[in-house]
Amino acid sequence: MAFDVATAALLAVGLLAGSVSSAASQTYTWENVKTGGGGGFTPGIVFNPSAKGVAYARTDIGGPYRLNVDDTWTPLLDSVNNSNWHNWGIDALATDPVDTKRLYLAVGMYTNEWDPNPGSILRSTDMGNTWQETVLPFKVGGNMPGRGVGERLAVDPNDNSIIYFGARSGHGLWKSTDYGVTWSNVTSFTWTGTYFQDSSSSYTSDPVGIAWVTFDSTSGTKGSPTPRIFVGVVDTGKSVFKSEDGGATWAWVSGEPLYGFLPHKGILSPLEKTLYISYSNGAGPYDGTNGTVHKYNVSTGVWTDISPTPMASTYYGYGGLAVDLQVPGTVMVAALNCWWPDELIWRSLDSGATWSAIWAWNGYPNIDYYYSYDISNAPWLQDNTSTAQFPVRVGWMVEALAIDPFDSNHWLYGTGETIYGGHDLLKWDSSHNVTLKSLAVGIEEMAVLGLISPPGGPPLLSAVGDDGGFYHTDLNTVPSQYFHDPTYGTTNGIDYAGNKPAYIVRAGASSTLPTVSLSTDYGLTWSADYAASSSTVPGAVALSADGDTVLLMPTTGSPLISKYTSSFSTVSGLPPLAVIASDKSNNTVFYGGYAGSFYTSTDGGVSFTKTVSLGSSSAVNAIRAHPSIAGDIWASTDTGLWHSTNSGSSFTQIGSGCTAGWSFGLGKAANTGSYPVIFGFFTVDGVTALFKTEDSGINWQMISDAAHGFGASSSNVVNGDMSNYGRVFVGTNGRGICATASPYGQCGGSGYTGPTICPSGWSCTVGNPYYSQCVQS
Repeated sequence: MAFDVATAALLAVGLLAGSVSSAASQTYTWENVKTGGGGGFTPGIVFNPSAKGVAYARTDIGGPYRLNVDDTWTPLLDSVNNSNWHNWGIDALATDPVDTKRLYLAVGMYTNEWDPNPGSILRSTDMGNTWQETVLPFKVGGNMPGRGVGERLAVDPNDNSIIYFGARSGHGLWKSTDYGVTWSNVTSFTWTGTYFQDSSSSYTSDPVGIAWVTFDSTSGTKGSPTPRIFVGVVDTGKSVFKSEDGGATWAWVSGEPLYGFLPHKGILSPLEKTLYISYSNGAGPYDGTNGTVHKYNVSTGVWTDISPTPMASTYYGYGGLAVDLQVPGTVMVAALNCWWPDELIWRSLDSGATWSAIWAWNGYPNIDYYYSYDISNAPWLQDNTSTAQFPVRVGWMVEALAIDPFDSNHWLYGTGETIYGGHDLLKWDSSHNVTLKSLAVGIEEMAVLGLISPPGGPPLLSAVGDDGGFYHTDLNTVPSQYFHDPTYGTTNGIDYAGNKPAYIVRAGASSTLPTVSLSTDYGLTWSADYAASSSTVPGAVALSADGDTVLLMPTTGSPLISKYTSSFSTVSGLPPLAVIASDKSNNTVFYGGYAGSFYTSTDGGVSFTKTVSLGSSSAVNAIRAHPSIAGDIWASTDTGLWHSTNSGSSFTQIGSGCTAGWSFGLGKAANTGSYPVIFGFFTVDGVTALFKTEDSGINWQMISDAAHGFGASSSNVVNGDMSNYGRVFVGTNGRGICATASPYGQCGGSGYTGPTICPSGWSCTVGNPYYSQCVQS
């Protein structure tokens, strides 16, 4: 599932104009820090039916990906930057079955006030390498409820200049006749979809709209518009409609079973002339407690219930649906969410008359597993500390399910955390034991909430939404586990002690264990901080310089302080939701910023005093302390970058050209004795991008580029590496962690079996018993 960190600040940033910068640019080489497992929700996977090996995946907050021949994936919208950040929300995808290099996306993040921008249709003629855009007169919601239905975009297989798109929010059905350049509303289609999840918020009260568009390719001839088109609408009443005249007129498909369920997928099996439909009583991706699978015979007009589980016995709806285009009658369907004991997927060889499941009870509590499990690409997908009776392996939130149209052995499906599949699917029908493998290498769809690079420790520790966070021993090696003991689904904050950098604190949600945990070995192992409880609201954390005091800024409620693991108590003088930091040299000093004002504590975080207002700033966005100079601190605000050398008693604004700043970090200077490099997202000379300055703001160099925009500036997390000049880490809201490439990496340590020789100009330096690294000589 995708953890989203949209905020009012992010939305305001999205409106900033971009102009040509007078600041110098500098070329950086960027790579993803590898986790290998995806990390978020994959709502759609689509194979091209006419070109072997062409397939795409869409994510809800991390953009689209193209499948490579080695089962890895290539991201296609890393160019997204602050001005078009919402384009990482992909609500629909279509690959052209005629001109197979054409690709279409419906993009936009939210249909409510969180995203002020209208949606767009992006079109490519080179498989996603380059794009052109048509802005729509309404919003698109790639991260809204019901984002797993679909596909809402469809290309006419007989006349590929024709494309249909089913919109949300009551905007109905739209059509293009010029390869997606221009669009018009299909006014003859009057069913816009009225279902919404609930009225509790603007996020859940918006109608999900049209679910899918499916052409009956057998009804037409090449070169002419396809006459028969099916459309599924997210409604609890009549919800499947068709046209027999190329979209001129429309009617309900009579006989559709009206159980109050919503049609998630509508997949045609052309050789059977049969439309298969999966239904659920929830829009997804999290809900759904009942549903059916039906098939509609296009020739006879007969509907048949082919549900694997009778309605009276099920506790899940149905989502992912696939047919084998080479073998008529072969159908697969997935429970949308079978939360216990694990997700269910079924396969039929007789058009749904009978089904076999991927696992089955053999007298509770015994289960027969009809698969082997391979997570060598991302071993952290299974918690090796868990004692759960039934480990979840098949997944959850399965809306994407696809069989390769050229290879019946090859299948893929998307979950809330990764993409699974394999290349021995036909064994399901013989030995009934397929290989279930994580196949998400190249997809890095994590929302990153914190990054630190503690001196002498591993190159990076990350705090991540939904996947906890990682101890990165090598940026090019997949971590074996995410943080455990205690385990948090989301880690909200992480920090290290400046004088004792092996001391680390992190905070995250838990239903049973304290929401704060501590480490004394750079985050390699952890213990719960019983100063907190499971009811302590997690949030940002700051650890005092000697590692004895934890300042916690919960996501809701007042700030809290704990010294020597004593119970947390309320902090005075510091507003809720302030940004916080610790002095990295003075153990008694903490800092805070809120609404344009700066706050300092000199009594170990017990109380804070407002020291100064930072000019006309109305928001303090980040605070960083010099790693070895007491009282030397930096703060970014909505008016720029500010510097203090006296623990925040007074500040100097840096550089007249820098007019706004968000997350930033300090990195090693090029020369011994020089001030650290500052890396961060700033507006410099009117341009909002990722910049660095090596002279404390006198000169700036843009280090993001046209191919690496990093999405929304205000939702990113930045930190530098004080051990390696030029190394900077960028944690994004949807594309994982990016880092500048260099020879930096592990070269030794307890249990390490990799290379031990560093490139020329670099030497293997012992950081601790667990980790030695290549450092510039």
